[in-house]
Amino acid sequence: MVDNAPVLSHHHGGLTIEGYSRAAVQTYWRIPELKLGFDLGAHPWDFMGTPTWMLTHTHLDHIAALPVYVARRRMMRMEPPTVYVPEQAIEDVRRLLLIMQRLDRGRMICQLNGVKPGDEIELSREHLVTAFATTHTIPSVGYVVWDRRNKLKEEYHGLAGDKIRDLRMSGVEVTREMRTPLVAYTGDTSPAGLDSCDAAFQAKVLIMELSFIRPNHRREKIHKFGHMHLDDLLERADRFKNELIICAHFSTRYHPQEVRRFVEGKLPAVLRDRVKLWL
Repeated sequence: MVDNAPVLSHHHGGLTIEGYSRAAVQTYWRIPELKLGFDLGAHPWDFMGTPTWMLTHTHLDHIAALPVYVARRRMMRMEPPTVYVPEQAIEDVRRLLLIMQRLDRGRMICQLNGVKPGDEIELSREHLVTAFATTHTIPSVGYVVWDRRNKLKEEYHGLAGDKIRDLRMSGVEVTREMRTPLVAYTGDTSPAGLDSCDAAFQAKVLIMELSFIRPNHRREKIHKFGHMHLDDLLERADRFKNELIICAHFSTRYHPQEVRRFVEGKLPAVLRDRVKLWL
């Protein structure tokens, strides 16, 4: 193991959430079971094997390590990765990689894709990702990972197996797709971005930013710059149906002990056992 960037880890419901996030410093997450990562503000060496990354926006603390990641994959003779960025930024990101290719004198090979709210991205037979609109100071999106299963339609319940087989072979659709939100990731956003995505409140795991906590930090200014305040979380306490809510991206103005003491003292009972502070 090469310890070149901090990594925290938490297991929940068959998923491993790994990464680190601090506002204006660096943000990066991955879920090994899904072979998927979010944002590349830095790049732990051990994350190199994750082949697909979804970037929420192009602030440096969320994208600075993209060239590093792409170059490392090439250097280790791994397949070129697949990277998603907001569609408004794709040409600038492509130019960034070309400039780094010229400076590094090594090819920056990856499958770069633009994404916009409403897009669906196939991960595997069992999982897909949808993008949703977030509100930040530059173009940005959030992502929801869905588990999908084909379920027998209700009208065929109780029908013998051979009858169902015959219907399927005759071209009849006997199943319908059922989707369950597994993981929602907001990236940086004001409350409007979170509110725009009902699935974010329903996902098994929600990873959200909570940059500011102190009462004297004015929410109208925080929202203007595309961030969340603790009071925004508290006002929506009854909406969160998630099993686990990971709060991260805290401002560097706060010491971790202050964050724990202040947030844990404010959380209502309905949230207390489900919120994890990523510190």
